[in-house]
Amino acid sequence: MPPTKKLNIGMSLAPTWLSGDAWLRSDSGVENLFHGEFYLDIAQRAEEAKLDFAFLPDSLFLNTSMLATGAGFASLDPTLLLASIAAGTSRIGLLSTASTTFFPPYIVARQIQSLNWLSKGRAGWNIVTALDGNENFGLSEMPSPEDRYSRAAEFTEVVRRLWQSFPQEALKLDRMNGQFADPDHVNPIDHEGRFYNVKGPLNLPRYDKARIPLIQAGASDAGRAFAASVADAIFASTPDRVAAFNLRKDLRSRAEALGRQGDDIRILPGLSLFLAPTKTEAKELFAETNARVTRQKGLGTVQEMIGLDLTDWPEDRKVTGAALPPPPEKVRSQTHSQLLRRMIERDEPTVVDLLTRPEVVGSSHWLVVGTPADAVAAIKDWAVAGAADGFVAFPGGSIGSVASFLEEVVPALSELGLFRTAYRGTTFLDHLNDR
Repeated sequence: MPPTKKLNIGMSLAPTWLSGDAWLRSDSGVENLFHGEFYLDIAQRAEEAKLDFAFLPDSLFLNTSMLATGAGFASLDPTLLLASIAAGTSRIGLLSTASTTFFPPYIVARQIQSLNWLSKGRAGWNIVTALDGNENFGLSEMPSPEDRYSRAAEFTEVVRRLWQSFPQEALKLDRMNGQFADPDHVNPIDHEGRFYNVKGPLNLPRYDKARIPLIQAGASDAGRAFAASVADAIFASTPDRVAAFNLRKDLRSRAEALGRQGDDIRILPGLSLFLAPTKTEAKELFAETNARVTRQKGLGTVQEMIGLDLTDWPEDRKVTGAALPPPPEKVRSQTHSQLLRRMIERDEPTVVDLLTRPEVVGSSHWLVVGTPADAVAAIKDWAVAGAADGFVAFPGGSIGSVASFLEEVVPALSELGLFRTAYRGTTFLDHLNDR
């Protein structure tokens, strides 16, 4: 039975098509990595394909151990970059990332609302608690996930109240009577909480033509509870359809328990796409991209995530659930650690197979290595199964994967009735609700 709702589709502007050894290709354009035009071109092409939004993740640290062979999370500031992209686009949503662990809520409220004005209602906020970067903000270690999400909940409440503190209707701009605004409509929030004391009001009026969508990234138990309470959508690391289906079912149930509708929260898995004219070429592209992902590095990732040392294991030995040690007390990401353990218990891969799985090499994203038709079939399969409300595309391997996705995959989804053929609204929220 075909799905009755259209998918919400976002395009990551983080240049995943330059990851691994892909930046070495002659057509990679890596020389323009820190130039705005590089990202504007992708955003404009995504807008031509009628995507819901362009998305910029963010990391607030530099991994110098990776710099010899890649960018090591070096990047432009997402909100500043999206503000520049706003001037060169007119319809596509612009989703920026801001951390609730490191930034003050007043600054984030002002930055995102500023982007909403500059884009005429196309801004969105990707709420993250961050996994790294604490030493750049005076913290000797990262707070626990529970503390990070408690802070995130209060932070988000403060930001939303700040956005309400100066409604656009307060602006009178009455030249005849010399009244700029009605101060009776502008009020402090006088917030006093566990983590923040913020007087307010915000020094920028709310752009009243469009509410700013809230997107959340994180699927731990604490992350799910937070997302169910406030998020319009959640970015998900779901390497397989069952994981996505179960996450979607759980989040919809949690949202309904809080008095929301299940459809109020959309599940948007990350989709890593290595696309080529033939499946053989796509597999070659994937292999070339990951050519320098050494066995040692892969084994280090496994040990860091689940505490299992496979250094002396032969490549053909199966890794089973019985070999798993107790979960480490502290891991960088509980979600990714749990997904890796789950996959080992389910599939019992050999060591060599384990090191190629998305749970190890691909941030646990849904992975398609094949032709555009293969990607369309996989997306349709997940949509019909009720495993996702859309996805965020992370093309990999080459700029050709970007073109194949936007020029072949998306039009094919439209022909199947799974995606729009034209924008019907002008704001980010309009696009999310156009289903």
